[in-house]
Amino acid sequence: MVVGTHGEPYRGDIPADSPDSIRNGASRGLDELAQVAGKIRGAVESVIEGKPDAVRLALTVLLAEGHLLIEDVPGVGKTMLAKALARSVDGSVRRVQFTPDLLPSDITGVSAFNQESRDFEFKPGPIFANIVVGDEINRASPKTQSALLECMEERQVTVDGTTYELERPFMVIATQNPIEMEGTYPLPEAQRDRFTARISMGYPDPGAELEMLDVHGRSSPLEGLAPVAFSHDVRALIDVVRQVHVAQGVRRYAIDLITATRRHPELRLGASPRATLHLVRAARALAALEERDYVVPDDIQALAVPVLAHRLLPTAEAQVERRLPEQVVREIVDRLPVPTPHR
Repeated sequence: MVVGTHGEPYRGDIPADSPDSIRNGASRGLDELAQVAGKIRGAVESVIEGKPDAVRLALTVLLAEGHLLIEDVPGVGKTMLAKALARSVDGSVRRVQFTPDLLPSDITGVSAFNQESRDFEFKPGPIFANIVVGDEINRASPKTQSALLECMEERQVTVDGTTYELERPFMVIATQNPIEMEGTYPLPEAQRDRFTARISMGYPDPGAELEMLDVHGRSSPLEGLAPVAFSHDVRALIDVVRQVHVAQGVRRYAIDLITATRRHPELRLGASPRATLHLVRAARALAALEERDYVVPDDIQALAVPVLAHRLLPTAEAQVERRLPEQVVREIVDRLPVPTPHR
């Protein structure tokens, strides 16, 4: 495992004929990114006790222009994390409670006939927001779940042949219960592949749970949570993240990691090309949060499990042996040769 001290050599393959636009473009905004991101992280952590890694990953996905899937048992703070991140940014926020009777038009919107104008008028659904919180997404039918496919990938909605663009930033934060629980519909592969990362909250440690009783016992901390950034701030930070440099060796390393999942004997479905894009985009965001304008292999390794594991399907033999995709990804990361920086 690399410690993350490779430093400048990973920027060595930046074209020399464009030093101003590439070498210095991202670094100019890194200080501002760290300041704004620190405020958002602090606001969310004031609500979510003892889960700094989950908060950091949620912020990474936001800056990578991705979507986040939070999976765990009820009552561990899945919806609280989603709401806290949404309220920390002063943009439009909509929440959808997914139920078996929810229809696709309840999410995307519907064209209704206007008696005054004698024409059909589009009524936007809750998907038209900067941050959409989908609570218990796997309690809705697969037909309703599929309404999110176009929205999440193309950031647009098509209703009755008319396409409507979604405003940036746009992020879906969905929570789901484990599929073993009653009344759930497993997300199809195409839907899971749209989510940049999946995290599990897990139970808090006793100290954090004791502090939660002190803070949450009297009132919900969400009530006093005020926005610490604006949507245009997030758009500016996303532009900074896009300029973070990924060296040729690091890109090859990401592809080698993805390819290994497709050839692994314990997986019947490996990671898709979309997973490669999501992994590199998330690595750019993580590097920017570390105030670096270049990606190192450590960034790829740190994100491999949350970005890849939920997209993989184990073989029947692996399921019998209770081998989880997370374990397979960790093993691939451990044995895959790490690229050495240019000297």
